[in-house]
Amino acid sequence: MNAGKTMYGYHEWAIQSMLGHLSGLPKDVLNNEVKSSYPSIAKTLSHILAVDTMWIYILERVEFQQALQDAMSQLPLTDAYTIEEFKSAFKIVATEYQNFLSENSDLTVTLDVNNPWSGSRETTFEEILLHVSNHGTYHLGNITTMLRQQNETSLMIDYSLFWYEDTTVTF
Repeated sequence: MNAGKTMYGYHEWAIQSMLGHLSGLPKDVLNNEVKSSYPSIAKTLSHILAVDTMWIYILERVEFQQALQDAMSQLPLTDAYTIEEFKSAFKIVATEYQNFLSENSDLTVTLDVNNPWSGSRETTFEEILLHVSNHGTYHLGNITTMLRQQNETSLMIDYSLFWYEDTTVTF
């Protein structure tokens, strides 16, 4: 088992599960303002999408600053996405990760990530995949809280549930 690949699979499953759940809720839930790390569920999903995009660019050896700029430049557009548009966008980025994983079986490969705020750091493909999953899980937890603030139901997307679910990802 490769932890990075497995955790990225969990990340895809968790995002898909949340988007499926959100599809069944009133449309205004997506853009209602709440107190959280981001002011709405849409902006939180937009942030997750941007960060997922940035890290796949970095895995493909785009320099950090360029990857960040390219991914974050999409926020004004993606902040206004509908659930269906988020499903489509997450499917595209998931396909990029799946292609990367099919072409890179050795996830111990290292690369230098030069973060302009934190400095340069050597890391592995696997560690980046673990970060992507952890980052997504954190913000999906924020969305759970945002739903409860709006008196809506959430869903359980714990990693241990992923073990027992049909984890075929179909956005």
